[in-house]
Amino acid sequence: MNFLLDTHAFIWFFNGDTQLSDSATRLITDAENKCFLSIASVWEIGIKTSLCKLELRGDLAEMTAFMTAGAIELLPIELRHIQRLQTLPFHHRDPFDRLLIAQALTEGLTLLSRDTVFGQYSVPLYW
Repeated sequence: MNFLLDTHAFIWFFNGDTQLSDSATRLITDAENKCFLSIASVWEIGIKTSLCKLELRGDLAEMTAFMTAGAIELLPIELRHIQRLQTLPFHHRDPFDRLLIAQALTEGLTLLSRDTVFGQYSVPLYW
């Protein structure tokens, strides 16, 4: 399967946090699955770390190396993602989450997230 990791899922995976479910960990580490992290999540992580609202076990360079080692691909933001975003109902107000939903729908990815609001969209969701 192809997964788009929600920001919190990636952070928990990177930090080794036990909040990440065992099943989510298995999916991310299964070589049969392809995992993506949106550049929007990297942007969100950058904002939160600079505001001291998030602590990571390493800096951006270490995070990038971790992604490469784990075969987690960076998903860029494309115009078609923004076009899809414009059509989404406002069940979710968080702009980063709305973009992740649009990207998952556009790219045919399953969102790996525990955010229950995502279930109000027609996006495939797993936790």
